[in-house]
Amino acid sequence: MGFLSNIFGNKESNSIPFNPLQVDMHSHLFPGIDDGVENYEESIKVISGLYALGYRKFIVTPHIMSDFYRNTPEVIRAKCEELRKVLKENNMDVAIEPAAEYYLDEEFEKKIGTKGLLSFGNNYVLVETNYMSPMHNFKEVMFKLKIEGYNPILAHPERYVYWYGEDFSKYEELYDIGILFQINISSLVGYYSGEAKMIAEKLIKNKMVNFLGTDIHGPKHLKPIQDAMKTKAFKAACELDLLNNSLL
Repeated sequence: MGFLSNIFGNKESNSIPFNPLQVDMHSHLFPGIDDGVENYEESIKVISGLYALGYRKFIVTPHIMSDFYRNTPEVIRAKCEELRKVLKENNMDVAIEPAAEYYLDEEFEKKIGTKGLLSFGNNYVLVETNYMSPMHNFKEVMFKLKIEGYNPILAHPERYVYWYGEDFSKYEELYDIGILFQINISSLVGYYSGEAKMIAEKLIKNKMVNFLGTDIHGPKHLKPIQDAMKTKAFKAACELDLLNNSLL
């Protein structure tokens, strides 16, 4: 834990949140298929709140986990069409695109090579691991994805507890082999933990962030996201060569 430090300080600006990002590439806005929003009323509330913060496109990434959320591309695409209809009925002019947040398990490995993964943008695939236990063949799976032409994005690397005792070079090693990093905006106000906040700041300081995502699961996340957009760390992240707006 020696590498962790409060790089940007704790003070926040009282000004209106600064947000040049127009695309959120990590969200849980399809009701009833994971631990995200519970109904379309919540979908509208969340999207309205993020629209007010500058977002105009949402790549929605429901969990796909063999033990809990057995979603398929067909189920996710159908939910996307339903949400698009609801948005149209409410005269909301925003773009919605279906994707997924894949949990790295044996079932995911079986999908590699089948051309059945829900990718977005430059063949990006959003993945996550268990928060407490490392995946023994993580690099091998990432290599297989790259061989198949995918560009893997590791969701919220700042939240994996099993790396908290590691030297920061562990993150550098993964980033240097071409794994893209997406940090959660709410991490910048310590929403998940103080450790996650400090690691997110360290990744920003070292220019090791490719995407910022809301990872929003419901209306309760709107306030911490708005608060995080007032931080020096968020502004510093937005000065990096982020890829969010390349997804427009």
